[in-house]
Formats: sequence, structure tokens, C-alpha cells
Amino acid sequence: MFVHPNEFELLQHLEVPGRARHDEAPDSGQDGWRALRVTVRKLAKRHGARSVLNGLDLDIAAGEFVAVTGRVGTGKTTLLRILAGLERPTGEQGGPPARSPVLFDNFPQWASDDRVRLLFADARLLPWKRVWQNVALGLPGDARARAGEALRQAGLAGRGGDWPAQLTDGQRQRVALARALARRPGLLLLDEPLGGLDALTRIEAQAAIEQAWRRDGFTAVLATRDVYEAVALADRILVIDDGAVVFDERVELARPRARGSPAFAALTARVLRAVLKEPEPPDADRPLAPVIQIRHLRLAV
Repeated sequence: MFVHPNEFELLQHLEVPGRARHDEAPDSGQDGWRALRVTVRKLAKRHGARSVLNGLDLDIAAGEFVAVTGRVGTGKTTLLRILAGLERPTGEQGGPPARSPVLFDNFPQWASDDRVRLLFADARLLPWKRVWQNVALGLPGDARARAGEALRQAGLAGRGGDWPAQLTDGQRQRVALARALARRPGLLLLDEPLGGLDALTRIEAQAAIEQAWRRDGFTAVLATRDVYEAVALADRILVIDDGAVVFDERVELARPRARGSPAFAALTARVLRAVLKEPEPPDADRPLAPVIQIRHLRLAV
């Protein structure tokens, strides 16, 4: 039977030979996978003579939202693809590693895992299938009902019967998000999924991702070149450069994030300096001056 290449790629991701499976897989009546704790030890990846990741060490708590940012070609996407089981790591000296550098809940991972879902930079919808069929692809049980619920959670209730061509770019990316959420992941990997959207649509899509994460409690790792997006969404921000983590800071800002606040701007500036390799200004540690609201002022007459 002939299978279109796009559909074959999706089926390969959904049903990868050797994919790690688990006896406690959730059925249609369960809430989903438990959030995964991710441990990375001495993770290395080489493409020929070029080293992409150099002995990376990383700990991500269960349910944490981590953003990984940096310049183009610093290894962000490679890290996500290794976590998804779509690429194999190499040993620090080349060749296969002696032990797996990736552990989920302290168990070594050598293959893709059905608790993990990857949201790509493009929606990768099948144009000859309805929206709900794209979401339901590979789902067990009452696939249409689960697809409808995932679409509702992604803000696309009532659009399940549409064709992908009838949707905007932002809506198609929401369908891709719904497809990932329908599988109730324990770890959701996001590889610059909003890079092709306009500014306003991007903010709306960011809100949809944040709402899904706060509702379902999965672990999330976002690769992005947009520092503002990283500050808006993440609990913790990492900057990767030359295959190593050069910046690691928690985001101590209340949700939803106030994008115009001085604290938001200050953290964004620190992350940008790390990405651009700029030195800290002399007054970087000086506390921000308090903002006095005008309603607190009284005028003497």
C-alpha cells in the first residue's frame, strides 16, 4: 500500500519501531501520563567533525517548564530530538555512548518513548484529512471524542470538520498542539512551534500552550530563539552556546506574565546579554526603583 511521505513521517513518530512502551498506559478514561523528571548526564552529539553538544548535564523537575534559547546552530533542536528519541547521542570521544545519557524518572532511555511528544516548527497536517482526523491519527479507543476534547482545549471547538486549508497559520499550529495534547504526554517538547506566526497570533498561541501546561501538569521543554517568549512562558531559562549551558536562571515572575513590567524587561535583558555574550553593565545588580502609582499621590491645593 502506498503511503504519502508526510503521513509516513507522522506514523513513524507515532509508532516508532523500538519505542519504549509502558504497562500503565492511560486509556480514554484516565487523565494521562504522570509528568516526567528528565536527567541528562554528559550528553554529547557530533555531526562529523563538528561537535553540537559537549558533555551536557541537565536536571528538569517533573512538571517544570524549561525554555532553551540561544543563537542558531547552538544545539537546541538537537537536544529536543535526542530527548524525543529521533536522534541518537554520541560518546564524548565519538561513537555510541557506553550508557544512555538521558534518563526519564531515573530510567535510561535508548529509544523514543510513548510518554513523550514533540511539537514541530510547522504543523505538519495532512491536507486530505479533516482537522479532527489529523488530531485523532494513531489514537486508540474513542479517537473522535478525544480529538474533539483536545481541539476544545486548544481553542478550536467546532472546527473539527474543517479542512486544514480553511484554517489560518495560527489555527493550524493549534491543531498540532491539540494532536500532542490528545496523547496526554508526560513530557512535551516544543521545537520553535510559533516561529512562523505574526506577533499577535503568537501571543495567543503562547497563552494556549501555557493554559494546557497549567491544566495538565506535564513537563515542557521549549526551544526558541525568541527571548521574550522564553520569559513569558518558562519557569526556568537556559542559554546554550557551543554545546554547553552558559546561563541558567529561574523565572521568579507571577503568572500570567506582565510583559510590560520592569522585572520582565530586566530578565529579558539578562538573557539577551547571555545570548549575545555581552558583559553585565556596572549597575546590573542595583535593585529597580519602586514604581509609584499615580493614584497614591495627593496634590496640595
